[in-house]
Amino acid sequence: MAGHFELRPHTADVAIEATGDSFAAAFGAVADGLAAAHLEELPEGGAPLTVTVTAESRTALLFDYLGRLLYVRDVEGSLAVDNEVDIESVDGEWHLEGTARGVPVAGLGAREVKAITYSEMDLSERNGTVHAYVVVDV
Repeated sequence: MAGHFELRPHTADVAIEATGDSFAAAFGAVADGLAAAHLEELPEGGAPLTVTVTAESRTALLFDYLGRLLYVRDVEGSLAVDNEVDIESVDGEWHLEGTARGVPVAGLGAREVKAITYSEMDLSERNGTVHAYVVVDV
């Protein structure tokens, strides 16, 4: 599924605006935008990376997914790039399984992304396209 992102200036922060032909594609595009907020050029190599997240809504799922990627960066030292996502709803809960290429962060001179914010977060369908907008604290 196709997804696309752009980084947008946002006062002292950075916003990620993404679109996709499905929620899964938009989530993957936002995650790729998160990686781009760290580094201008993504390095080759890395190791397979898998994350799973469960939340009570799709918006909470996106927030928690991106937070999990920051956790993996901080604790495991891997930045998730080339992100792909599967999403499903089961018994009122949203479940996500994401796969990526985990690039070691050490020595890359990456910009520090401190946190994901709910401020101005948007996750909506517009004319058959999924739109996501997320502000990250840098």
